[in-house]
Amino acid sequence: MSARPKVLLAMSGGVDSSVSAVLLRAQGYDVVGVFMRLGSPGDTLDEMTPVDDEPSCDPRRVKLGHQGCCSVSDAADARLVAAQLGIPFYVVNFKKDFGRIMDYFTREYLDGRTPNPCVRCNDWLKFGKLHEYAGQIGAAFVASGHYARVDQSRLLRGLDHAKDQSYVLFGVPRDRLATMLLPIGGLHKSEVRRIAEQHALPVFNKPDSQEICFVPDNDYAKFVERHAPAGEAPAATGRILDPAGNDVGEHPGQHHFTIGQRRRVGVALGYPVFVVGKDPQANTITVGPRDLLLAKGCTAGEANWLIDEHDLVARPVLAKFRYNSGAVPATVTLAAPATGAHTHSGRTGRFDVVFDEPQEAVTPGQAIVIYDRAEPDHVLGGGWIESTRKD
Repeated sequence: MSARPKVLLAMSGGVDSSVSAVLLRAQGYDVVGVFMRLGSPGDTLDEMTPVDDEPSCDPRRVKLGHQGCCSVSDAADARLVAAQLGIPFYVVNFKKDFGRIMDYFTREYLDGRTPNPCVRCNDWLKFGKLHEYAGQIGAAFVASGHYARVDQSRLLRGLDHAKDQSYVLFGVPRDRLATMLLPIGGLHKSEVRRIAEQHALPVFNKPDSQEICFVPDNDYAKFVERHAPAGEAPAATGRILDPAGNDVGEHPGQHHFTIGQRRRVGVALGYPVFVVGKDPQANTITVGPRDLLLAKGCTAGEANWLIDEHDLVARPVLAKFRYNSGAVPATVTLAAPATGAHTHSGRTGRFDVVFDEPQEAVTPGQAIVIYDRAEPDHVLGGGWIESTRKD
């Protein structure tokens, strides 16, 4: 009798990854749960630390965590679920690797861009370094509780479009799609919670995480100030400019603002004003009317394609440039790699996107993900916005 295929499942302590464990086990996989721990000074975890199957406390007395992800309480929740399901459970010390993500996050804000650490985490850790650990334990697959699907080595949107997370998975290397399992991608969130309740999982009604795990208070600016490299702390004050370059006010530092922001701008010009530009070197922000946010297209770098590049010659597509917005009609064309450009991933491919209609607040630093216009659920790839074009 052949052994069951082994899968390494990223367990965050939430309902989605917990139900993924239930489904994988029901499908006949040998499931090994792993929790990625951010770590803190004094941690003694080294590589993969196994955790006893039996919890050391009564699960009925454990208070489930409701803040962030990757916290101590989340680890406890994941451990309880693994123990209840009878699957091995490991805690992985990713302190150094999370440090790389935090450095990236800080650098992007210092340079006037708006980062997306969740996408980087998936690229570098969940479907990056976790594959190394999977190899160490003989696991043929890596799984997670994302709302997306893999079908015949194609990445597809989750069936529940309201919860779809294909946007944050675009950077997964193409050659890893065949070993990537997304068990809940064909379910709606309500079904996932129902399965969790049916199996009496203690996390069945745990709220979804809404914040970045290493910024649980949502104060990005203070985080950047605390983690800026020595000598690069952002200035405490800067000037607010109108579209003509006139000084119209003062702000607490450009890292407090993102393109398209309207709230807490701090000036009144007689019409609704938005942040329409940033200059990190001068520490200025420019505010203006909404129409100045419109862009006809953009150039993106660090391209990761999940199809052959020769299929991307002036191809009509759908482009999604924000996690919480829909994909819009556009045309994508490959561009020459930037010479000598620094990238966070080592990828040098670039492409141009021209929108069928001008789009608002296309923001450098954010991911732009490309979908097939003929088959809108199919993810073709994507990259990171470098610049926008207004004309």
